Amino acid sequence: MNQDMSIITLVLHASPVVQLVMAGLLAVSLVSWTVIFGKFLGLKRVRQGNDDFERDFWSGRNLTELQQASAAKPHTAPLERIFGSGMREFMKLRERRLDAAAQLDGARRAMRASFQRELDVIESNLSFLASVGSVSPYVGLFGTVWGIMHAFVGLSNLQQVTLATVAPGIAEALVATAIGLFAAIPAVVAYNRLSRDIDRIAIQLETFIEEFSNILQRSAGQPSAAAGA
Repeated sequence: MNQDMSIITLVLHASPVVQLVMAGLLAVSLVSWTVIFGKFLGLKRVRQGNDDFERDFWSGRNLTELQQASAAKPHTAPLERIFGSGMREFMKLRERRLDAAAQLDGARRAMRASFQRELDVIESNLSFLASVGSVSPYVGLFGTVWGIMHAFVGLSNLQQVTLATVAPGIAEALVATAIGLFAAIPAVVAYNRLSRDIDRIAIQLETFIEEFSNILQRSAGQPSAAAGA
């Protein structure tokens, strides 16, 4: 007798525990894909915003005017917010007539704090992808082991066991492992790619902090911070 061995049939005939595992893995996979697309689009906007501000910054505009224009924008890039935090602290310390070293140190600390906040936002949900990539195969394996146990318990009541009677139960259980891998593999690939992109953004931000610090160091000894970049 021919048996229907399609994926849908196997899922529908699986034990309740295995079905629950499959449903959980499919839900996690859906969330994972949502996070993946969201992170890729978000990082693309971050890179574009950083590049736009960096071109504007190195165009030779007056730093004070650049800060005012940045403050008037409703949405700014991480690089622009780091610049704004450093510039505000630098001007605040200059108004208090502190020495040049204190002005530069305060501006650097403000930019480093802003950098850490920006990096935390950029890295959000990345740990979720790492968890999905590492845990999903084991969850799928748990469903497989449970399904095989359930299948063999059911076969214990049969007088004669053949491959035709064993195959459906084992196939149902193995679907759980397949779904676990389906959830894990894209998460691992996306995590590695996103981590590399975030590292590049972090290097860009840190490089800007050092370059802007050099500009502020030259401006610290001048009576006004309105020098061009």
